[in-house]
Amino acid sequence: MQHTDITPQIRRRMARWSLFASLLAVVVIMLGAWTRLVDAGLGCPDWPGCYGFLSVPQSEQHIAIANSRFPETPVEVAKGWPEMIHRYAAGTLGLVVFGLAGFAVRHRQKAIPLRLPLCIAGFVVLQAAFGMWTVTLKLWPQVVALHLLGGFTTLSLLVLLTLRLRRSGAAGQSVAPEVTGPLRRWVWAGLILVILQIALGAWTAANYAAVACPELPTCQGEWWPAGMDFRHGFDVLQQVGPNYLGGQLTADGRVAIHMSHRVGAVLVAGYFMFLLYLLWRHLGRTAHARPVLLLGGVLAAQLALGLANVYWQFPLAVAVAHNAMGAALLLAVINVLWRLQPLPATATAKATSVTTTNEVTA
Repeated sequence: MQHTDITPQIRRRMARWSLFASLLAVVVIMLGAWTRLVDAGLGCPDWPGCYGFLSVPQSEQHIAIANSRFPETPVEVAKGWPEMIHRYAAGTLGLVVFGLAGFAVRHRQKAIPLRLPLCIAGFVVLQAAFGMWTVTLKLWPQVVALHLLGGFTTLSLLVLLTLRLRRSGAAGQSVAPEVTGPLRRWVWAGLILVILQIALGAWTAANYAAVACPELPTCQGEWWPAGMDFRHGFDVLQQVGPNYLGGQLTADGRVAIHMSHRVGAVLVAGYFMFLLYLLWRHLGRTAHARPVLLLGGVLAAQLALGLANVYWQFPLAVAVAHNAMGAALLLAVINVLWRLQPLPATATAKATSVTTTNEVTA
């Protein structure tokens, strides 16, 4: 009786669920942006329910009960639903991630990644805690910014898991190591810049500083506003206690944050134009050309969405898309970096064996 190796089937099944979790994570990030942009971050003043209910109270009786429980925050159904829809989606993502971790533990003897799924599951627990603190600490900017970064981190880890499960052994074969080594260092620097820019974007969103400069290319009629207060704008020791819905910073502090995000965007754009030239010069005729083109397209789309946000005065759809495209830019950089990783020794030996066999056959 011939033995059949089921490991490839198990890896493919886990890869499909990991890809589904990655797509769901994108949806959660977009729903989080939508919730924040419609000022519904405190649409439900408690966690994980809403005014003590599993869904937004809507009947007169339930609304009366909810208002008696939280007299300082009367029910606003239109703001409660964005918050709860976001929580439902995040909860579903958590269940899928725990399922992936359980699947990895069950099949740990079949060359299935174990530490990464367990790491993601642990991080999702931490992310849920930040979701709770976002509400209980009344949108304290430090927690809100970390919660936003946590969402991007969760997505990145899920995509890395998907890439690892789907790896076919093609990465790195068409480019010499002496080329990929220096290129990886340039891409790593680009990844760090993107992460810093996303962090600036998270701080901008957490402090409601996006609308501080409502025109382009100047800000409030000046190229570099004289009254900007960077110490106030980047005060990470803001006290816990007040309701931060709408923000507590002065206008000068918000302008400082907004301008920092703009300068960061210019630096990222300039660096990536050089990086794309460098990548295309060495990879344009290889199997890695498509990831490089994808990175260039995502960068162009993100810059266009950032400009459109200001030009059209931050319409909801464009603002949500800007958040989603920020995640796409991060993933595009990670994808290029992954493609430039050297092959494992076993895969390299297999590729060499296949090449030698083909040459002998020829």
